[in-house]
Amino acid sequence: MEEVKQIVTDIRKGDIRPIYFLMGEEPYYIDKIAEYIESNVLSEEEKGFNQMVLYGRDVSVEEVVSNAKRFPMMAERQVVILKEAQELSRTIEKFEGYIENPQPTTVLVICYKYKTIDKRKKLYKALKKADALFESKKLYENQVPDWIRRVLAGKNYSISVKASQMLVEFLGTDLGRINNELEKLQIILPGGTEITPEIIEENIGISKDYNNFELRKAVGDRDFLKATRIISYFTQNPKDNPLVVTVSLLHNFFSQLLQYHGLTDHSKKSVAAALKINPYFVGEYQAAARNYPMKKVSMIISHLREIDVKGKGVGANLTQADLLKELLVKIMA
Repeated sequence: MEEVKQIVTDIRKGDIRPIYFLMGEEPYYIDKIAEYIESNVLSEEEKGFNQMVLYGRDVSVEEVVSNAKRFPMMAERQVVILKEAQELSRTIEKFEGYIENPQPTTVLVICYKYKTIDKRKKLYKALKKADALFESKKLYENQVPDWIRRVLAGKNYSISVKASQMLVEFLGTDLGRINNELEKLQIILPGGTEITPEIIEENIGISKDYNNFELRKAVGDRDFLKATRIISYFTQNPKDNPLVVTVSLLHNFFSQLLQYHGLTDHSKKSVAAALKINPYFVGEYQAAARNYPMKKVSMIISHLREIDVKGKGVGANLTQADLLKELLVKIMA
């Protein structure tokens, strides 16, 4: 995120590079940088003759280079944006010659999403030498809540820990999807608002009481009644609560709990660092560790793997409801 801020700051100052090769598994920042350049490098009057957007599925590398070598018309520079450049992955190395000798009056933006170029090849080395490479790495799940908090703080909003966790659980680590939902909330909420689980439930449709986040807590507390109610809700709303997500979340939780049992220092700060979790959640692991000794945790992880296999139709033909009930019994028995 700091690198993105620096790119934007440099452009605002007029320090504009001739090439921006934006690549990586996380498309959010690639899109944001490209959109910023598209909107801000040229004036509206200059864009008509001097800005073009090309798509990898429609052009060749040679055509992109040919357009990049044009001179601007009645402007200091032109902007050429190549979107979906990953469609040209088989011939992407052909950009090497242009990278080594770019047209100084062109700003060429190459958006190479969902993957990275081969770092052993000459193109990568040329891009590094030209300081033209930006890699957008996928955030780990435990990093996304903090990202949500920082994005909202920059727009004069805040969010509770539980609310941010609900968003991650429901939307995953797709920053684009999460940002879309946050922008919807910002339309209806005044600046300075703290986004709560109630706001998330009312406006995005994620239940604050019946979700995997609450199921994990109920299981950790050995609250069988609450866990049963949540499982019942899941079986009535299977599309919004797929088995694979529930099993994955519980598997991660008990794997971390196993790691917790192996720690010598169980202080909040030490546990949060070791498990890579928000300190807010350390209490859940401390409570669960009292309820599930290490041997039991190992057995539960084995049961979760069995349920995962059955859920994929291997060796059993059970409904999601049956599998969830079986899972709950095996965990909390």
